[in-house]
Amino acid sequence: MLTVAVSFSPKPRIVQQLELQVAPGSSIKDLLQTLVTHADWQVAAVAGLDGKLKLSIWNRKAKLSDVLRDGDHFSLCRGLLVDPMVARRTRFQKQGARTAGLFSKRRPGAKPGY
Repeated sequence: MLTVAVSFSPKPRIVQQLELQVAPGSSIKDLLQTLVTHADWQVAAVAGLDGKLKLSIWNRKAKLSDVLRDGDHFSLCRGLLVDPMVARRTRFQKQGARTAGLFSKRRPGAKPGY
């Protein structure tokens, strides 16, 4: 039997983790069908099969047909609500260019950029 760690975050700052024993040669689809038997994980497993959640092994994209290996860390990931680059730009615009960034704290009388 292979040991696979499975994690899922149903809400921000909440992570569910579980270690499962699966048969050698099992695919991600087999793993998700095994997860359906666990009461806490039914929603996660069904959403993973429906394609609503992103699947990953060791933080790399995975497909339902990918075969699991011993010691793999499988994750069901929620999609991003906001693009990180857009969020960063928005924060920077709210803060203003002079109060944020690398050169925000200068000595009095120092040249700009130092």
